[in-house]
Amino acid sequence: MVYRVGGLAAEAFAPLFDMSEAELAARRARRTVAEGSGYPCRISLEEAAPGEALILVNHVSQEAATPFRAAHAIYVRKDVARGSFTDAVPAILATRTLGLRAFDREGMLRGALLAPPGEADARIRELFERPEVAEIHAHNAALGCFLARIERN
Repeated sequence: MVYRVGGLAAEAFAPLFDMSEAELAARRARRTVAEGSGYPCRISLEEAAPGEALILVNHVSQEAATPFRAAHAIYVRKDVARGSFTDAVPAILATRTLGLRAFDREGMLRGALLAPPGEADARIRELFERPEVAEIHAHNAALGCFLARIERN
């Protein structure tokens, strides 16, 4: 086994669904509804169905105390199971052009690759051939938003 792609912990976002609009705004978050494709849930690692409710929230995806600390908007859905994939990429990664950013254990960037649709698995494996790479962050190449963390298995 080379890698594992894991969704974010649902517990971290559950309180957002009970907040008022003012409370959400104070957390840099908003309620929204999927209007077609393009609403990937970072908990389940699945696309939201059209008409499905989501929270759009600013999320710190790279928490290391380095110059590479990063945050961006993500979508999360309520009451979904946390996605987990071993040596396989979920559809939300397989169907998009990705920016793959490789980090060491201290959170320093050690490499990056673009992965066109259908090439995510090969590019992830290529980055993990480097012994210094501890994890990879997958981002939507066009929009820049964080999609998933990929850990060495």
